[in-house]
Amino acid sequence: MHSLATVVELVNTSPSTGGDDGLATLAELQTFVESRQVSGVSTLTPRDLGQVRLVREAFHRVFTAPDQPTAVRTLNALLSETRITPRLTEHDGHPLHVHYFAADATLAEHVAADCGVALAHLLVDGESERLRTCSAPDCDRVFVDESRNRSRVYCDSRTCGNRMHVAAYRARRRA
Repeated sequence: MHSLATVVELVNTSPSTGGDDGLATLAELQTFVESRQVSGVSTLTPRDLGQVRLVREAFHRVFTAPDQPTAVRTLNALLSETRITPRLTEHDGHPLHVHYFAADATLAEHVAADCGVALAHLLVDGESERLRTCSAPDCDRVFVDESRNRSRVYCDSRTCGNRMHVAAYRARRRA
């Protein structure tokens, strides 16, 4: 779940989701790395920033793929560029878990491997419909629908969901 949340947060930094570039600077990349508790990251470079942006756009194409075969092809292309080396680890107060990136991986490889494998498991389980784009007309942010009945339609019920419900209420009152 942590890797799925990380990939959603990463994709939503993209201008492709309708906002400003949330990874415009190394400082913003550092903030992302710290907030998502990406382990084993040393000094970040402009190359890291460029590579992570490319990975981010590949993940965005997975979320917005028109069908599962397209999502699979896109994710396979991304995963084929990583050195996946699964290993069990415990660190920073987290329980035992699996890291999929090679020990000497770049930040982009690290994110591509861990988040890519998380998305791969979702696709293998036949859950590609859980990869969604917000239904609010002015929002293109992505999310993973974790609801039991797969009914979530907004990236955030407190912002987009509430805004859309208030607009619908006002429209009914005017009618």
